[in-house]
Amino acid sequence: MTSTQAIIARTLAAMGYELVDLEHAADGLLRVYIDAPAGITLDDCERVSRQLSHVLAVEDVDYARLEVSSPGLDRPLKKAADFERFAGSQVALRMRRALEGRRNFEGVLTVEADGQFGLELVERAPAPLRKGGRAGSGKSAAKGAAGRAGQAAGQAPKAHGHAEAVPAAGRKLVFSLDEIERARLVPELKFQEAR
Repeated sequence: MTSTQAIIARTLAAMGYELVDLEHAADGLLRVYIDAPAGITLDDCERVSRQLSHVLAVEDVDYARLEVSSPGLDRPLKKAADFERFAGSQVALRMRRALEGRRNFEGVLTVEADGQFGLELVERAPAPLRKGGRAGSGKSAAKGAAGRAGQAAGQAPKAHGHAEAVPAAGRKLVFSLDEIERARLVPELKFQEAR
């Protein structure tokens, strides 16, 4: 943690907020993303901005402009506490190394034993059959169909590295934080019908 990051995290904690992320952008812009259990309002951002402006001036932190905002609906998950807090939420993550030939996964986050986490995978339905009874064309369609058939029969694809995969019925990816390149919440948008 950089000294600027430590100063900001300490200040936010004293105010009842959490530092989610910090960016040093072009032209001296210092971007601070904050969160709180009850969520973040515009008033929260203004309050934090005023306090950080004073603290950063006293601490002689070099920046030209300060921008404070919420992390958004697709909040990044970085620390173990983030993964624990959002257990049960839908998460998109990117592994550092390929597993089953891919690095991007999406599913419901779980907390596992021994400081590990899990992702109950959201599997995409096979492509609908096209006219002529084929799901796709060429060799890639045959490979995809063969792969799906193996998974449907309960055969787990071979995993590389430490992360492990579970058979198609209830497939789960189990991982430790050092295996993750990045993780974000999947936004859940709920619209109400107009009356």
